[in-house]
Amino acid sequence: MSYNDKIEERSLKVIARIRTDFPEKFGIPRQSGIVDALKGVIVFEPEYRNPHALRGLEGFSHIWLIWEFSKAVSDKWSPTVKPPRLGGNKRMGVFATRSPFRPNPIGLSSVKLDGIELDTELGPILHISGADLMDNTPIFDIKPYLSYTDSHPDATEGFADSNTDYELQVEFPEQLLMNIPLEQREALLGVLAQDPRPAYQNNPSRIYGLFFAGFNIRFTVEERILTVCEVTPIQK
Repeated sequence: MSYNDKIEERSLKVIARIRTDFPEKFGIPRQSGIVDALKGVIVFEPEYRNPHALRGLEGFSHIWLIWEFSKAVSDKWSPTVKPPRLGGNKRMGVFATRSPFRPNPIGLSSVKLDGIELDTELGPILHISGADLMDNTPIFDIKPYLSYTDSHPDATEGFADSNTDYELQVEFPEQLLMNIPLEQREALLGVLAQDPRPAYQNNPSRIYGLFFAGFNIRFTVEERILTVCEVTPIQK
């Protein structure tokens, strides 16, 4: 068997899974770090619940997560994709985007490490913020973020540079907001302000539904104003 054949057969090990308030893909921020108030917990798989594997990690403020687009796994791929922030009707090369629909459905996110907890049953647990991952997403690897090499202030951002000004004004009636636990309100408001809708949808009469933290948040958008009209618990 040649070296190339061995590469073809290599598989990645799931070392952990993340717990977040997003049971579905809709509404998840399109990049990590956009909504700092979003909290998540990383729980290691039984084989990797060894505290020694995290020795020294407590000294880092941010970490990289390498993970799987578990809802976008496919045997087929396309050399071009339609970035949602370009309206969903203009194609770009898949390797010029962060689309989940790629030859290997792997995602990369930088998140803030809020703390490391040693649980008697689950072993070491990572508390993080700013994640852009769905609940139960498989994680392949964790690496420390190094600002001296990972940050490039003079970097250019291609077509993405002209698609950053899309924040909405959020109108969330107080009587509806009171249904959301206090510790999750800031995160939810941040998610809504990022405009969860597909970029090609701009119907002011359409009601959208976002599942977040056990609630179905229904809203409309008109003239850059997002208005929440209903909050109901998700039936389990």
